Amino acid sequence: MQGVSAQRTGSRYEVAVVGAGAAGLAAALASAQAGVPTALVGRHAPVADGRTVALLDGSVRFLKALGAWDEVGAKASPLCTLQIIDDTGSLFRPPPARFHSSEIGLEAFGWNVESAHLVAALRRCARNQPNLTLIETDAAGTEPGEEASRIGLADGGSVEARLVVGADGNRSPLRQASGVKVREWTYPQSAITTILAHAKPHGDVSTEFHTRSGPFTLVPMPGGLRSSLVWVNGKAAAERLAALDDAGLAEAVERQARGMLGAMRIDGPRGLVPMRGLLVATPVASRLALIGEAAHVFPPIGAQGLNLGLRDAASLRDVVVRAHRDGRDPGSRAALSAYANGRRIDAAARTAAVDVLNRSLLTDLLPLDLARGLGLLAMANLGPLRRMVMREGVLPRFGAPELMRA
Repeated sequence: MQGVSAQRTGSRYEVAVVGAGAAGLAAALASAQAGVPTALVGRHAPVADGRTVALLDGSVRFLKALGAWDEVGAKASPLCTLQIIDDTGSLFRPPPARFHSSEIGLEAFGWNVESAHLVAALRRCARNQPNLTLIETDAAGTEPGEEASRIGLADGGSVEARLVVGADGNRSPLRQASGVKVREWTYPQSAITTILAHAKPHGDVSTEFHTRSGPFTLVPMPGGLRSSLVWVNGKAAAERLAALDDAGLAEAVERQARGMLGAMRIDGPRGLVPMRGLLVATPVASRLALIGEAAHVFPPIGAQGLNLGLRDAASLRDVVVRAHRDGRDPGSRAALSAYANGRRIDAAARTAAVDVLNRSLLTDLLPLDLARGLGLLAMANLGPLRRMVMREGVLPRFGAPELMRA
């Protein structure tokens, strides 16, 4: 059945994805395209808070395989150069470091696009995808069974699936109901997000200032004279900035950016995002696999969040395809264990890397400043190390999902 809205009490699927954000849409599309009868459960809520996502090369390959990239890419800007500037005031400040995608044979490290455009493109693909049924209502709990799970729907209906995929966000009701243990933490920071217009062209360069309150990042957008902003600051300072009018905020951003992009103005919606983290002990439970922010949450630093969620979706697709091809149960313990084992290291490593970077900026201890400065200096000047870090940042060298490989 093609992707059309449906409310079918008692319908049964091999896979049911709960959550209609980018990760959930990608997971449902990937499963359905492999010939697996799939349902996508969830309302399609609008995304409009000024956030963008930098889709790294592996994620771009995945979106191409799903048939969504042509539409996404038409509204995306390439990230050809990454620039890191130490603005901490440390005694051990290294000079600015630049990393070029051409050094590792890529046209761009990734492409920056508004989150709303990405979700809209995936949604249009879903509505035309055979084997995918869209059930555009909220889930109201699940009941795992011996052969399948029953998903209750907010409208009173229900569906069944041998594998339920929890893509229902950082407050995931499915995760909470499953009993999966989580580790949660908060940071004394919030992130201001918005879109900027500026007088000087960005030249496809993404710039990240490391400050004592967190990273301040300008990411290119199409046209050369627009960029997206992620400004991590202390909670009180972020709230003061968020309370400014557009002219006042633009002036503050221009000053923090040292005028490198000239005069600025706010050119999109604004958001204020609390900084928190979450990591599950395991991304699986009985007939349940967790992906995206249902499995891991960390600050908007280093373009890792959604890219990690898309790797979850692509990795789960590989497990489901193998089970479907061999006539096995995609929700079996063996299938779920394969997914969990493949995702555990990647999620833990990315979470730890972002956490260490962020916390290291918040302290002025000389040993930590020295270690951070020397690390950046080494990456900037040691060719083999620099290229290894760039490749690993774009896509893990080992265990990459099939649809993300070169």
